[in-house]
Amino acid sequence: MPEDHDSSPKAKSEASFGYGRVPEDAKQGLVNEVFAKVARRYDLMNDLMSGGLHRLWKSELLTWLGPPKSAVPYALLDVAGGTGDVAYRFLEEAGKGASAVICDISAEMIEVGRERVPEGEDRARFVHANAEALPFARASFDAYTIAFGIRNVTHIDAAIAEAFRVLKPGGRFLCLEFSSVEVPMLDKLYDAYSFNAIPALGALVAGDSASYRYLVESIRRFPDQKTFMRLIENAGFERVRYRNLTGGIAAIHSAWRL
Repeated sequence: MPEDHDSSPKAKSEASFGYGRVPEDAKQGLVNEVFAKVARRYDLMNDLMSGGLHRLWKSELLTWLGPPKSAVPYALLDVAGGTGDVAYRFLEEAGKGASAVICDISAEMIEVGRERVPEGEDRARFVHANAEALPFARASFDAYTIAFGIRNVTHIDAAIAEAFRVLKPGGRFLCLEFSSVEVPMLDKLYDAYSFNAIPALGALVAGDSASYRYLVESIRRFPDQKTFMRLIENAGFERVRYRNLTGGIAAIHSAWRL
């Protein structure tokens, strides 16, 4: 379900938080609380919730990116990548010239990521920052990835604009996110699973059903594939495309900063 676009003054000062509405300046703090609670179990819960599919989806993300195998310098910015899952995969596949900056607003997620740095890996560094106000110079990176993170920012358009700003001309934007199921009947099965099994798993494994109910609701609030494409185009990106994964449960959006 797309974000509401009410033009009234009240709506401008509010943001969605799951199915609820909260003061706009309070949303990020509430999201931070969610990830502070789930950080230690985040990757395990992703395995349980998706049946391991998130690993295949991330592999597809990197296949589409096509990390260079040469020693030519190539800089990746992985936003909302706190546990390092995508960035470490990227560095495994890329050549010696590759480097990765892992950026996340959650200090707890970054702490987990730092603990999981592969032995001997010195091409990754962590930065604690907001996706809507990145502390990097214009045209700093060759590629920007964000996996399962952009739906949690307060202003999606601001995050996409920042992605455009920090990418070099010719740079690549790739976003992996839960999306709108486009296969008949699968959507109903997915809804039933999401709203019943995922909060129950959260309670059982992480001792926290409320955070996982928010995460499910945030998926339903996120713009569908074509609406999200328009947001990316509005930021100035070109050659915007998307690929559905598992019937649209997730989708990868690709674009170029030309």
